[in-house]
Amino acid sequence: MLNQEDPAIVEAGAPAYLLLLDALILTYPDNEDFLISGARLYGAYAGVFAKDPEQAKPLADKAMDYARRALCEYDDDACELIDGPADQLQAGLNEDYDEDDVAVFYAMATAWAGWIQANTDDWNAIAQLNKVKTLMSWVADQDPAYDNATVQVYLGVLETQLPPSLGGKPEKGRQHFEQAIELSDGHNLMAYVLYAKQYARLMFEQPLHDELLHKALDANPVYDGLTLVNRLAQEQAETLLNESSDYFE
Repeated sequence: MLNQEDPAIVEAGAPAYLLLLDALILTYPDNEDFLISGARLYGAYAGVFAKDPEQAKPLADKAMDYARRALCEYDDDACELIDGPADQLQAGLNEDYDEDDVAVFYAMATAWAGWIQANTDDWNAIAQLNKVKTLMSWVADQDPAYDNATVQVYLGVLETQLPPSLGGKPEKGRQHFEQAIELSDGHNLMAYVLYAKQYARLMFEQPLHDELLHKALDANPVYDGLTLVNRLAQEQAETLLNESSDYFE
């Protein structure tokens, strides 16, 4: 699915895969691989294809449920760890886990980030962002280029949610976006697009904004494991570029 070049085909066909994964998880409720796959697909569908927040929320809820169940099946202590304070989460990750544990924690972090995005009207959800950042930072420490450097893109977005005056760290976010581009050899086009959307717009830098979007549009989107995401990135880049003059007036 990740190598499909037409997002419309994925949008039309993904519900069948969601139902298939639901059936597999119902039959094999303790299977970590099925749970992680379910979390990823439900999270992706909620973030990309949901038409409105009311459709996105139940999809993100299911992604979160599957990711948490996968983590708890993987390790009881990890299940308890994510419920504690962020500082204990950081300490526990550093003391008890390593690169062999990255996949399940990354699945949890991405589902959690998507769930918060779908519930931005809930301050209790937003308050959990620090734990997501802790998980993502730990994954990046274990493998800076994990998931075609998408872990760096997530960290870039997390650091550019707010302007500096409200506690945001956009320059740190910029570093993560640039790392994502470097570590993926420029193949992760969503890094360019979110760099423009999250950082350049926040800092009101139109030349950088337009340059990044042109690079995304001019690049070849076909790359193993990134083709679908890159096609979606180019669609978003075109929209952002068309809005550029109005946004920066």
